[in-house]
Amino acid sequence: MRFDDVFGLWLDGERRLNAADPVDRPALDRATDAIVDELRRRLGGPFTTDELAALYGQQSTDWAFELATRVAPGNPAAWDMPTVAGAAFARYAREAIDYRTKLTVPEEE
Repeated sequence: MRFDDVFGLWLDGERRLNAADPVDRPALDRATDAIVDELRRRLGGPFTTDELAALYGQQSTDWAFELATRVAPGNPAAWDMPTVAGAAFARYAREAIDYRTKLTVPEEE
């Protein structure tokens, strides 16, 4: 799976997170933060956007759902993977060593 194929989905999650009901927002933020922390653990040191996209494609978000239910057990809104996992992957993608390059230089097919 390529970064260009999934980044739009992740940005949609970020938009949904930003538009979330203020009552649910603390739980959504806890879930998103926990997923970002786990991504950092899984990818370790420097990583590329394509490595992050590959992790997304290979490991899905089942593990993220488990985290979200653990950190926000009383708020099912925080278990919405397209929102919290998408926002987490979008946020973490900005830490990739090639993030700026990916956004400014189109890849050759």
